[in-house]
Amino acid sequence: MSWEDNVRKVVPYVAGEQPRKTDIIKLNTNECPYPPAPGVGRMAAQMDYSALRLYPDQNTTILVEALADYYHVKPGQVFVGVGSDDVLSMAFMTFFNGGSPVLFPDVTYSFYDVWAEVHRIPYKTCPLDENWHIRPEDYRQPNGGVIFPNPNAPTGLTESLETVERIIRANRDVVVIVDEAYVDFGGVSALGLLEKYDNLLVVQTFSKSRAMAGMRIGFGIGNEKLIRYLNDVKFSFNSYTMNLPSQLLGAEAVRDEAYFREITGKIIATRERVKGELRKLGFTFPDSRANFIFATHPSIPAKQIFQALREADIYVRHWDKPRISEYLRITIGTDEQMDTLLAFLRDYVARVL
Repeated sequence: MSWEDNVRKVVPYVAGEQPRKTDIIKLNTNECPYPPAPGVGRMAAQMDYSALRLYPDQNTTILVEALADYYHVKPGQVFVGVGSDDVLSMAFMTFFNGGSPVLFPDVTYSFYDVWAEVHRIPYKTCPLDENWHIRPEDYRQPNGGVIFPNPNAPTGLTESLETVERIIRANRDVVVIVDEAYVDFGGVSALGLLEKYDNLLVVQTFSKSRAMAGMRIGFGIGNEKLIRYLNDVKFSFNSYTMNLPSQLLGAEAVRDEAYFREITGKIIATRERVKGELRKLGFTFPDSRANFIFATHPSIPAKQIFQALREADIYVRHWDKPRISEYLRITIGTDEQMDTLLAFLRDYVARVL
C-alpha cells in the first residue's frame, strides 16, 4: 500500500503554448490583440493598494452589479468566477450529480472531459455532423446535464437560437450550460431565453472580447435559485475567490460599451478579410463567428504548416486528435500580425506546392 494509491489521477487540460520569447506573433490562445478599455488603466493607476491587506468582497458586489446593469438582469442572477473555466468547473460540481452521463459535442472545448474526470462525472460525447454542427436530436437521450459552446471551439461555428432552444426544451429536468466565450464576435446569445427556462446557465468571459485574460474574470447568468446553488458550492470551496483588482478593473471594463464595440468590430473585420486571403491560398474552413479561424489545406499537412510557422516565430494551435488533426486554429490578431502570417503562408504554399 502506498500513498499514491489514494491520489486522484487525471489527464490534465493542455493549454496553448506560452512562449517565453517576446518578439513573436502569438495566435494560439485566442487572446485579444488590443489592450483593455482605457478606464481599466485609469482605475489601476489610482487604486488604493493599501486595501490589499484586507480580504476582498466575497460577493464581488461591484462587478456583479455592473454585469447585472449591463445585461439587464437582477444581481442575484449573476455568478462571478476566476475566469469562465472556474465558473464552468463550479457548475460541473454543482449541477452534474445525477449519475447519468453529461452530454457535450465530440469536437469542442477540451476542458469539458477533464472536469468530468476530475469531478468523477460520467459523460458521453455527441458527434458533430459532417459540417461541424450540433445535431439537436442527439441531446434527446437520457442524461445528467448538457454543455456546449456557442460559437463552438475550435470550429468557430455558431448554432441558431432555435437550435439552442430545442436542446434546452428537450432537457428541462437537467441543467443546460451554454458556454458563450466567443459570442461577442458574431454569435447569438441565449440570454434572451432565461425568462423561459429555469434550467439554463449562460457563461461568458472577459478573456476574449474584453481583453482581460490576465485578470481571470468569468461569469454565469441564470435564474436566482440556480445562482444561489452555485454560490453555496463556491463559498464551501473558497469564500474569497476573486481578488480586489479583478473586481474593480472588471467593473470598469463593463462600463465602457463604446470601446468594447470598437475592438470587437476591429477583430470581426480582420477575421473576414483574412478568410478571403486564406481562401486564395487554398485553405478551407468553417464560417467562424469567433475570434479565430479553424483552417485546413487540402495539399499540405496541418502539422507541417504548424511546425513551419513555429520556426518563423508565428504560433498557432494544432491538435493530434481524431477529426481535427488536419486543422489549425488561428487566432485573429492585429491587421499587422495577420499580414505577417499571410505573407509567410503565401511564400510557404508557393514553395511547397
